[in-house]
Amino acid sequence: MLKPLLVSLLACSVAAPALAAGLDANQAQARDIFSHLIAFKTEIGQGQVPVMAKYLADQFRAAGFPDSDIHIIPHGETATMVVRYRGTGKGGKPIALMAHMDVVTAKPEDWQRDPFKLTEENGYFYGRGTEDIKSGVTVLAANFIQLKKAGFVPTRDLIIVYTGDEETTQDTMDDLVKNHRDLVDAEFALNTDAGGGELSEDGKPLVFGLQTAEKAYADFELTTRNPGGHSSLPRADNAIYELADALKKVQAYQFPVMSNETTIASFKALGATTQGKVGQAMRDFAKDPHDAAAAAVLAAEPSEVGKTRTTCVATMLRGGHADNALPQSATANINCRVFPGVAIETVRQTLQEQVGPKVEVKLIGHAIASDASPLRPDVVAAVTKAVHSIRPGVAITPVQESGATDGIYFRAAGIPTYGVNGMFMKNSDSFAHGLNERVPVKSFYDDVAYWHVLLTTLAGPGTTK
Repeated sequence: MLKPLLVSLLACSVAAPALAAGLDANQAQARDIFSHLIAFKTEIGQGQVPVMAKYLADQFRAAGFPDSDIHIIPHGETATMVVRYRGTGKGGKPIALMAHMDVVTAKPEDWQRDPFKLTEENGYFYGRGTEDIKSGVTVLAANFIQLKKAGFVPTRDLIIVYTGDEETTQDTMDDLVKNHRDLVDAEFALNTDAGGGELSEDGKPLVFGLQTAEKAYADFELTTRNPGGHSSLPRADNAIYELADALKKVQAYQFPVMSNETTIASFKALGATTQGKVGQAMRDFAKDPHDAAAAAVLAAEPSEVGKTRTTCVATMLRGGHADNALPQSATANINCRVFPGVAIETVRQTLQEQVGPKVEVKLIGHAIASDASPLRPDVVAAVTKAVHSIRPGVAITPVQESGATDGIYFRAAGIPTYGVNGMFMKNSDSFAHGLNERVPVKSFYDDVAYWHVLLTTLAGPGTTK
C-alpha cells in the first residue's frame, strides 16, 4: 500500500520551485523550505520566530491543513507552533514530533559566508541552523506537506511541536506542557534535535544513536561574602580566596558512578568498535557497571564521562568591586549536567556539603530533571527500518546525551521521548553553535526520505492496535 503512496509523493509538491538539477520534486521542495527558514534571523532579541512560524503556517495551509489544526502561540518576543495531522485514531494516541525554530546568535562578520543565507558549496549546506536544528524543522514540514498532498491518512494523529527558545530559556516548551497539554499530549515523542548517525572520516556510516535519555541542565552560583575593607589592610578571610578554595573542592569531587539501560547498551555497542583502553573500559563497564577501574578510564575521557555520572564544572567567575578594596563578595557559576533520575536539589545539597557552610550555593533560574525513556520495541523497529532505508545495515544503539534539549520537558511530563535525527555526519563536520555551521547535502536529502519511512511505518497501514 505504501508503494503507490510513494509514487504519488514523488509527483506532487505545494508551490514547489523549479526543480534543481538532479533533484526530484520532494527534494526541491524541501530545499526551498530550508532556504527560506535559514534566512529568518531567529536569534534571541530579533523577534523573528513568529515571522518564521507565519511562513510555515502559510505552507501548511497551502497543503490543505485547516486553520483549526495550525496553532501559533505568542510568548514574549518568540512563539511556539503546533500543527496537527489528523488520523483515524485506530493506531492509538498521537505521536509528537519535535524541533525548535530559534538558533544561537551568529555574527556575520566572523563567518566566511552569510550565516542567514543557505549556501551550497563543496557538498555541504552552510548557514546558521543547518545542523541545529532548522534541518529538523524542514524535514518535518516537508513530510507533512508531501504526505498531505498525496492523500495519506495516518492511523493516529501526528503533532508537530516547534518551540521558540530552546537555545535560551526553554520557556516555550515549559508553557506548552503546563498550559497547552491538550495540544501536545501524545503517547510518545520523536525529537529531531537529538540522536543521529555518525560517519567515519572517510565517509562510511558507523553507528546510529537512538537517544532515550538526556541529562538535566542546572546552573548553581557559589557565593562568598566578607565585610571587605582597604586593600592596604589585608585580612585572612578574603572572599576571593575563600571562593577559590571552594572551587578547588568542586574540581576534586566526583559524583557517584551511575548507569541505566541506555548507557549499558550504548557502551556495549560502542565498545565493540572502539579500540584501545577506552574500548576495553566500555566493554568492561557494560559487563559490570560497578567496575571502578573501567569507570575511572571513562571518567578521564571528556566525551564519555557524562555517560557515567553527574558532572559539574565552573564556567564563570566574578568578584570584588574596586582595585584598591578588599572584595566584599565573589561568585562563580557552576554548570551541572545531571544524570537522569537524580533530583536537582540533591545536586545542590551535594555541592553545599563539598564547599562548606561559609559558601552559599543557590540554583539559578529553573531546572528540570527527568528519567530515561524505556526502549519501545515499535520505535526501535521503525527507526531501524528508516535508518536502513538510507544506510543499509548500520547498527542502531541507544544513547544518553550529556546535552539538554526540549525533550526533557516531555519526559518530565510523562511522555517518553526519543532523539531520532536522521542526519549522518562526521564528528569533524559538526559546527553547531559555532562558525560556518554546515551539514552534508546528501545527509539532508537522506533525512527527508528517512522521515517519510519513519512516519509511514509508525502511523501507516498495518499499524492499528
